[in-house]
Amino acid sequence: MKIVCVGRNYADHVKEMGNVLPPGAEPLIFLKPPSSLIASGDAIVLPPQSQEVHFEGEIGVFIGTRLKGVNADMATAGIAGFAPANDVTARDLQRKDSQWARAKGFDTFCPVGTPKRVNGALEALELVTRVNGKERQRARSSEMIFPILELLSYISHIMTLEPGDLVLTGTPAGVGRLVSGDEVEVEIVGVGTVRNRVS
Repeated sequence: MKIVCVGRNYADHVKEMGNVLPPGAEPLIFLKPPSSLIASGDAIVLPPQSQEVHFEGEIGVFIGTRLKGVNADMATAGIAGFAPANDVTARDLQRKDSQWARAKGFDTFCPVGTPKRVNGALEALELVTRVNGKERQRARSSEMIFPILELLSYISHIMTLEPGDLVLTGTPAGVGRLVSGDEVEVEIVGVGTVRNRVS
């Protein structure tokens, strides 16, 4: 399986990071390795190479049916379920490197909850992130710059999405630093929560 991630997909997060989304921009995609995956209850391990590790709550989409070169309308049929996810990022290394593989790729840097099918509009999904019980992020999927089905279509024209693949759809504003002992929760309201301590 592969983990395909989308960067800069909420305007408020683009702004908080000091970036600009140029007119006519396309989705920014990158990969996280499968070795970064952990489940709810597993520990996020802070690597010695970084002094600034951030949480990034995201809506994850699990693929159930092969998608290759599909349009947005056809992409719906490929969704197996949705799950809360945390695109943990070594922010200092992300700023230092010219690409994001190291910053995003450490073991334990992709906590993901149990996928669940969703009935209703995909634009109505609500994402909430809490650290030590304090809310840090809240956004709806309707705030995405590139909607979920458009993202799946776009990715499917670059690489085939296979059953078991996971697509992370971007994080809203409110990201911040994690330190040892923190507990971070990412929830998709009505779908589920992934909860992890930091060590």
